[in-house]
Amino acid sequence: MTQPTLMYGRRYSKGVNWVTTIAMVAFHIGAVAAFFYIDKGAMLAALVLYFVGGMLGIGMSYHRLLTHRGYTTYKPIEYFLTICGTLALEGGPIFWVATHRVHHQKSDHEGDPHTPREGTYWAHMGWILTGQGLHHDTKVLARYAPDLMRDPVHVWLTKWHWIPQVVVGLGLLAFGGIPYVLWGTFFRTVVGLHTTWLVNSATHLWGSRRFKTKDDSTNLWWVALVTFGEGWHNNHHAHPVSARHGLAWYELDLNWIGISTLKALGLAWNIKVAKINQALEKDGVIIDGQVVPDEAVG
Repeated sequence: MTQPTLMYGRRYSKGVNWVTTIAMVAFHIGAVAAFFYIDKGAMLAALVLYFVGGMLGIGMSYHRLLTHRGYTTYKPIEYFLTICGTLALEGGPIFWVATHRVHHQKSDHEGDPHTPREGTYWAHMGWILTGQGLHHDTKVLARYAPDLMRDPVHVWLTKWHWIPQVVVGLGLLAFGGIPYVLWGTFFRTVVGLHTTWLVNSATHLWGSRRFKTKDDSTNLWWVALVTFGEGWHNNHHAHPVSARHGLAWYELDLNWIGISTLKALGLAWNIKVAKINQALEKDGVIIDGQVVPDEAVG
């Protein structure tokens, strides 16, 4: 029996996804409420968890490891990083990976889940508030993430992705009370969501283009700063499998530094890296390049 196909895009998303919408409203209210409880310790906890969820989780795990397999690590490390990713409240690994793979397949064309060509607000967050979106059954998403569907741990983490968030929230409550929960869970999560959504919206609207790709992807430095390097989006779309997105010396890429640290500790290997061939540059735009093993990059 053939598996059903996901039909992404604004024209296919009907009705309000009330579960997601209610959750988003509640988290935004909690984020605003945090400002009534100014607490340095709680704010520091939020900053640490922002790095854990956004860098270790979304950037290093969900995106560069699970989606594109830009590097390999031991399974316990992979599972730990994936748990960090669930703290970002962006769905379980199979949801996230499958949707992002569809985005690359259809980028800024018919079927792209979140192209700004269908509206800036739509690309930023409207796409998750209508229709089924990330909340498709894992059996539907299996065709886009068959590798993860064969792993019972990733299947479990996809089904129960909210549990780590609850556990951390209860830990914050026990340690520091309401201020820690408001800053460390609600405020931190909302900021993390919007920075990730900026990659979907802003880096397909504004910025520079080093590579001549078939979509509207751009490099946008300020998005890269708040997403640990994900804002070098044109670099990424030109070479999706590359574990390194910031290709120039001035393109800060903390996710790449994290992956390099794993390598230095003997915890990461088979690392793919995009290498710019300056001889192919024409009028300031590189029309090609190559991805080589990390060991081959001087």
